[in-house]
Amino acid sequence: MPVFTKIARSVSAGLLAGVAALALNTSAQAEVDLAGKTVEFVIPFSESGGSARWANFFAPLLSEALPGNPTVVVRYRPGAGSTKGANWFQDQDTADGTLIFGSSGSTQFPYLLGDPRVKYEYKDWQVVLASGVGGVAYLPPDIAKKFDGDADDLKDIDFIWGSQGATRLDLVPNLAWKMLGMKVEPVFGIKGRGDGRLMFERGEANIDYQTSPAYLKSVVPMVEAGRAVPMMTWGALDDDGNIVRDPTFPDILTFKEVCEATAGCETSGDAWEAWKAFFIAGFPAQKMVFLPKAAPQDVVDTYTKAFNDIIARPDFKKLAETTLGDYPQMTGKAAKKAKGLATEVPDSAKAYVVRWLEDDYGVKLK
Repeated sequence: MPVFTKIARSVSAGLLAGVAALALNTSAQAEVDLAGKTVEFVIPFSESGGSARWANFFAPLLSEALPGNPTVVVRYRPGAGSTKGANWFQDQDTADGTLIFGSSGSTQFPYLLGDPRVKYEYKDWQVVLASGVGGVAYLPPDIAKKFDGDADDLKDIDFIWGSQGATRLDLVPNLAWKMLGMKVEPVFGIKGRGDGRLMFERGEANIDYQTSPAYLKSVVPMVEAGRAVPMMTWGALDDDGNIVRDPTFPDILTFKEVCEATAGCETSGDAWEAWKAFFIAGFPAQKMVFLPKAAPQDVVDTYTKAFNDIIARPDFKKLAETTLGDYPQMTGKAAKKAKGLATEVPDSAKAYVVRWLEDDYGVKLK
């Protein structure tokens, strides 16, 4: 069975496990009481991006769902494309449930690639929620006029965009644009995808992408005002491991469709397999909530139940669709399986990406 079919079926099985987790035994949770306490929900990015949008969506719902109704406050620790905040979390030993951490694909990719700045270990972190997410690339209207479903008429344009770093989640669009034959020059060093969007808004960049939460909030108004035009999504996975239309943006072409229509871009071979592997690691379980290693099982169970209760709310689907998009929210065994997908890639894909990063950006990870 192909590796991607196994991955897709693992996601589907995980989703079923997440539903089963709704019946979680709650006896241990009677001992956990967060009344009068403040829970810090730490995000290793700036406050203007998709991770901030995601965390601020869940924070008040968590306050309602956790025993004692604690105040849940989102804190930001940006730097080094999220590595700074993740390294900080690795050293925390808070055990009483008053500290949780939200990671993203930009935290996962440096870990996957062996970035020497990474001092954190995902195996030490206890996952209590995994959120799938999508991503949408978009263009200014004058350039979008030249885009008709393939990138052939975009190959002579000099593009600039704001990127968090070569080894961050941004490698998915960077590799996609390279495969399409586009000349896209990244300006590395921004603290979050929201800063990349601001560069686009100020005219300092002429291409950008945002994850679904930030796109829905901050880019859709630009599209409606005629100041931005969607180009493509990264897509979603079906049960057989195929790239299909993103369920939140079913009318927008996927990168796979654009690649198939573009001369010189192939949806097979080493580049495609590497892109798809990192897409899977970065998006179907892109954002996760963790407790520190020190947190005991009753605290882990308390958070699992809280997130299950949130997902089971009759208004959750509507709230999530308009804020986060239509993606799976996984807990329990499903979250653990998603964590595995997000922190593992085939050796061949890693080797390809390591070579590409060194050849194109001078980034040496060996």
